[in-house]
Amino acid sequence: MESLQVKEYMDHYPVTFTPEMVIEEAALRFLKTKQIGGPVIDKNNQLVGFLSESDVLAKMLETIYHNQHIADVADLMNKDVLTVKPYDSVIELGQQMLKNKPKVYPVVDDQQNLVGIISRTDVLRAIDLHLRSGYKS
Repeated sequence: MESLQVKEYMDHYPVTFTPEMVIEEAALRFLKTKQIGGPVIDKNNQLVGFLSESDVLAKMLETIYHNQHIADVADLMNKDVLTVKPYDSVIELGQQMLKNKPKVYPVVDDQQNLVGIISRTDVLRAIDLHLRSGYKS
């Protein structure tokens, strides 16, 4: 089977967040882009965490009755992030996605610089396109 690589199907321009960003701003980014999660990067484009839409929703629900600044991205982001490389196999990633819960994986280069994201939808699209092409090798 032809090797389907992550770099061929990933989103090269994902919505990103910074640790200092307030949650209200992160929520607006989610609403505008319909992305369900995104990488948190530092000033050097290094991946430092991951923020999900559900992280933001949970915090906003927790503080719905308070009319004040809720939190920063750094307070909510997951620091233990599963990542993939651009040259990784889409098929292997799809199998990993069945075992692990992330729906979106940051794609990083060998220096841990963010180069994109890939979602379950992207993986499904890649496999569907491959199958529709008649199993060409």
